[in-house]
Amino acid sequence: MWKNVQPAPPDSILGLTDAFRKDQNPEKVNLGVGVYKDEKGNTPILRCVKAAEKELLEIEKTKSYLPISGDPGYAAAVQRLILGENNAVIKDGRAVTVHAPGGTGALRVGGDLIHKFSPEAKLWVSSPTWANHNGIFEAAGFEIKQYGYYNPQTRALDFDLLMADLAKVPAGDVVVLHACCHNPSGVDLQNEQWTEVAALAAKTGWIPFLDFAYQGFGDGVDEDRFAVEQFAAAGIDCYVASSFSKNFGLYNERTGAITVITPSTDEATVAMSHLKTVVRTNYSNPPAHGGLVAALILNSSELRTIWLEELADMRERIKSMRKLLVQGLAAQGVDGDFSFIEAQRGMFSFSGWSDDVVAQLRKEDSIYIVGGGRINLAGLTNSNIEKVCAAVARAMK
Repeated sequence: MWKNVQPAPPDSILGLTDAFRKDQNPEKVNLGVGVYKDEKGNTPILRCVKAAEKELLEIEKTKSYLPISGDPGYAAAVQRLILGENNAVIKDGRAVTVHAPGGTGALRVGGDLIHKFSPEAKLWVSSPTWANHNGIFEAAGFEIKQYGYYNPQTRALDFDLLMADLAKVPAGDVVVLHACCHNPSGVDLQNEQWTEVAALAAKTGWIPFLDFAYQGFGDGVDEDRFAVEQFAAAGIDCYVASSFSKNFGLYNERTGAITVITPSTDEATVAMSHLKTVVRTNYSNPPAHGGLVAALILNSSELRTIWLEELADMRERIKSMRKLLVQGLAAQGVDGDFSFIEAQRGMFSFSGWSDDVVAQLRKEDSIYIVGGGRINLAGLTNSNIEKVCAAVARAMK
């Protein structure tokens, strides 16, 4: 059946990782894939995760299926994390959560659920957005539209354009928003701007779908959920896809969740019933290990404290690499003001480097960057940053 079928194009990011692995240069640098690296260039297993896994091995008594929606303790912990301990939405029972296979699985489950009942709705993503947003929601049946977000001239948020575009989105359409640490630009809304966007959603009737993959990588766990809190307080339908790949380092455990927030408890009950049918016909039951580990950490004051400390260390290391990159580029005499890199948040930055520069960095210095110039700051270390800055200076002459 495959004789007359052309091969699918490689994923722009994962394909870059494959090329990086095959590169024999011992000084190669991967600034492409969105995975956290420590100072030694490794993706570590957090101490709190190791401790929780040890505890889980001792207390786990079965490998039977989890419920379709996942472990109830995990769902409750997710809600407290993304909404806040005392959020009225939780107290009123207006939110339901299911354990999904990673943030990607959460986005797809939410997309399938919405499209099941609103097949004519269009889905709006920021320009630019994470490349896989388009593939996930197209596969769920949506026509994809874009709203203005990033201004490449100012290298900052174009909030006026964003608001003008979102004001035109029809009621019932879906708008995907990055709750913090925008991927790929690293440019986020300010709190007062989030308040305006939430009010606009309530006024116009479009459905917010928040992608919350980097909680804790911006300013902190509590600070980074501000956007979610605003939409929850608006009393409208809202979706939140969360991921524990980055902030818990549970990449290969595929640990995520989709939370549906509704205006009433009765509507939440209905939403959960249909969430289960979507899951049942997709993957039937979620993988247990990652969710149970995350729940143990979040429900233990001791392990949660360790986790917050480790998360802060990751966040601060990325911030320090931002600063060193700006300083290093200036020291190499690279033309331009790169201070915008320090103002951005999370793992990513739009460097502004052209595709020609990106291609030369890969060919001449084995420095791997996604086309368009998006860089993962976590791939930088004290031992490779001088090499990277010198290579950029040569490529930009």
